[in-house]
Amino acid sequence: MTAVETPDHHGSHCDLFWTPDAIVAGTVDAIVVPTARKPAYLATAARLAAQLDCPLVTLHSGPWTSAARASAQIGPDVSLIAVDVPDVSALRLIDAETSRLLARTRFARRTDTSAKRNLGLLLAYLVGWKRIVFLDDDIIVRDPRELECAVGLLDDYNAVGLRNIGYPDNSVVCHAFRLVGGRQQSFVGGGALAVETSRNLSFFPDIYNEDWFYLLDPKTGIQPLAVAGIVEQRRYDPFRNEDRARREEFGDVLAEGIFWLLDQGSPLDAADSSHWAEFLRRRQRFIEYIIDRLDGLALDPADRGRIASALRASLGRLALIEPEFCERYLKAWIADRLRWERHLRNFHSGSDLQPAEALRCLSAKGRSPLAGVVREVRQLAVRC
Repeated sequence: MTAVETPDHHGSHCDLFWTPDAIVAGTVDAIVVPTARKPAYLATAARLAAQLDCPLVTLHSGPWTSAARASAQIGPDVSLIAVDVPDVSALRLIDAETSRLLARTRFARRTDTSAKRNLGLLLAYLVGWKRIVFLDDDIIVRDPRELECAVGLLDDYNAVGLRNIGYPDNSVVCHAFRLVGGRQQSFVGGGALAVETSRNLSFFPDIYNEDWFYLLDPKTGIQPLAVAGIVEQRRYDPFRNEDRARREEFGDVLAEGIFWLLDQGSPLDAADSSHWAEFLRRRQRFIEYIIDRLDGLALDPADRGRIASALRASLGRLALIEPEFCERYLKAWIADRLRWERHLRNFHSGSDLQPAEALRCLSAKGRSPLAGVVREVRQLAVRC
């Protein structure tokens, strides 16, 4: 059956990245894994780090994991930098205007994924890692050469995503669109992303689809981006609870609304309040389109009900989003992007630090040093 399309949604943004024919394998400087799951989920990343002879950075929070547990789980053949990530206020990150804008609103995000990714960027910047791979703990990589193929393109591209051939990685709404026969692809994501850290000075804002924002450029729209290598996303249930849909909606609206413009060759400054007013209407029609087609699915009534509840939750959160607020957020993100670049330049010591020294530089002023485990990392220590 041919997948259907709707004028209110772009099911693919693949014209925004390149898929090069010629790929030369490169060297992975480090693998960075933000994690809140049990350390057993780090098995893939640990195996890859051992095979590639590169450090593994694991960034831990939550009740199920810790740096000590990871160290006990991961074999001694892996150079490990495991960090217990405290509250974001204890980290030497920027005071982001985007975060202040969402604080104490229903759009505020309640995870530390973005903070962990930014911490990984800062660590790489201080240690001198130029080519790192972000890898989520629910991603499977069969062959380490997949990562080498991705980083091999970083001389020409600021970021290289690895193509997911496993369970699709989409928002709740886009998963539902696929279920009703919609043409829906997955875009490049932070779950498997190689980045060039010395040239790419972007950051991950604290919002759903933070990886899409990382790939943007305030002047050109999107950074030089390619896809190479293959990974597999583990299966999960996007409709397990309707709160997931609520939490995603604001970030999904912003990212899809921006990429709607990029797909058409329009610049970021076209994302004014009039654009957002029209896009919010499109978004409502799009979700209602999906809801109207749920009855035609050959599903258990309980499953159909869960999907419908999730989509109604998205509509409820969508109704709270105002065009002017979307415009304000994008302007705040542009200001934060410049603030992050200054932050990186102020950090740079002129010499590459040993990871243990670098970690001591990543705590906020007056706060305790980050706790963790650093083992088998052979680099020259210098003063921070």
